[in-house]
Amino acid sequence: MSEQQLTGRLYGVGLGPGDPSLMTVRAVEVIAEADVIAYHSARHGRSIARSIAAKHLRDGHIEEALIYPVTTESTDHPGGYRGALDEFYESAAARLAVHLDAGRTVAVISEGDPLFYGSYQHMHKRLAHRYPTEVIPGVTSISAAAARLGKPLAEADEVLTILPGTLPEEELTARLTSTDTAVVMKLGRTFPTVRRAMERAGRLPEAHYVERATMSGERTERLADIDAETVPYFSVSVVPSRIADLPPAGTATAEAEATAEAETSATTPATATASATTAATATATAGEPSGPAEVDSSPHPGEVVVVGTGPAGPLWLTPESRGALAAAEDLVGYTTYLDRVPLRPGQRRHASDNKVESERAELALDLARRGRRVAVVSGGDPGVFAMATAVLEVACQDPYRAIPVRVLPGVTAANAAAARVGAPLGHDYAVISLSDRLKPWEVIAERLHAAAGADLVLALYNPGSRSRTWQVGKTRELLLEHRAPDTPVILARDIGGTEESVRTVRLADLDPTQVDMRTLLIIGSSQTQAVRRDNGTEVVWTPRRYPEG
Repeated sequence: MSEQQLTGRLYGVGLGPGDPSLMTVRAVEVIAEADVIAYHSARHGRSIARSIAAKHLRDGHIEEALIYPVTTESTDHPGGYRGALDEFYESAAARLAVHLDAGRTVAVISEGDPLFYGSYQHMHKRLAHRYPTEVIPGVTSISAAAARLGKPLAEADEVLTILPGTLPEEELTARLTSTDTAVVMKLGRTFPTVRRAMERAGRLPEAHYVERATMSGERTERLADIDAETVPYFSVSVVPSRIADLPPAGTATAEAEATAEAETSATTPATATASATTAATATATAGEPSGPAEVDSSPHPGEVVVVGTGPAGPLWLTPESRGALAAAEDLVGYTTYLDRVPLRPGQRRHASDNKVESERAELALDLARRGRRVAVVSGGDPGVFAMATAVLEVACQDPYRAIPVRVLPGVTAANAAAARVGAPLGHDYAVISLSDRLKPWEVIAERLHAAAGADLVLALYNPGSRSRTWQVGKTRELLLEHRAPDTPVILARDIGGTEESVRTVRLADLDPTQVDMRTLLIIGSSQTQAVRRDNGTEVVWTPRRYPEG
């Protein structure tokens, strides 16, 4: 008999989430035809996989119980817990290889799907390259949990994130914050950590708990109501689709919201100042009272979150900011910055011109008084020449003093520009706006003299515009009183955008006509270095050590 005829076939068989009736037809066929049925179990010897497939097993089957030497307990194995498991998987694979070499068909059965957090995976990567192999997919516990809850996992452009509860709390929090919908697996002893992460991420009110989906002893509840002492390993947490909870198109509520959104969108930049307060009333759903005495009919308290989007698009968003934008019911901001945020069903957008910051802040706070979750969208970091100041200034006045306001940081334009060329901000530096719209030029000049005299690197915002054409030239003259003509100057324009350009020039060669409102300038100190490397790139950095004397 040839070697090819002697070689058996390996199957990884998914059994579904627990209910034997959810096994696929193919899974039943493979089990019936197999010579060997292998399954994993803990040291007590009871296998969930075997119990699911039990009625399809026959007397002629050879059973291989692959019993873990450890599960969660400690071990004295010299390689630790991971070493003990790796040794076990090697031994288990060798046992199955004996059957395969003898020409037997081996079916390794596993609950759920074999290639989704399944024990079969460890046999697959040790044997599949050596023997003919077929994997039979199964219904995952995730799909079963969503079905038992009757909650869609994701709709339209929503992103579903699947997380193991064994991740560190900070990592869980960041990922839960930044995703649209989520499922957290492997609860059990990790449940307290998962619950804290849900709460820190602001997702606890949305989260559901599913235990032993489709099995006997199934339980579904709100995650917030679960006692940690009662949570087994075979349980998951589900943060379902937000879009799916929106009222369907054609209902009275949906029509009222659509009308309100259309009314608000009709506000043009030219009329934003006059209509900012009335726009808040326009966005209220039909039937709500308006004015100072308005009653909060929302199921949750309102708040304003000021979000920094960084200098450009989604790649610059922090997980926390991404989550706040997704959770908001209303987005308020300058049109250019709102355009960076993906459209989401059910969200209302309130766009306005860049010169009505106070009115924009008042609109956001008015919406929050009605119980709306509002995100004020800012470029860069909202606390650096941006919207956080305007919002807080209004929020500290009546009638807004009780409205919760949070500020979420973003990547600043200065940090983004510096990173493109290296590390010019590696030592002490000053950040100054050259715009004299809100402060007189005399104050700007005084600060430039002081910072330059202190030999600080300078990050200069708002250097020029159509109506401000002389400030850059004046700044160059002033700085040349303190800096050498060959001091490196970085002109960073539209960082992260489609028109990004970064150049390094000498201070003496700085051309004001090459600078506009979308440009940020970084002026080096006496220690800043600009070096062309062997690959042709030029890097700029400022040493962290300053010379003595």
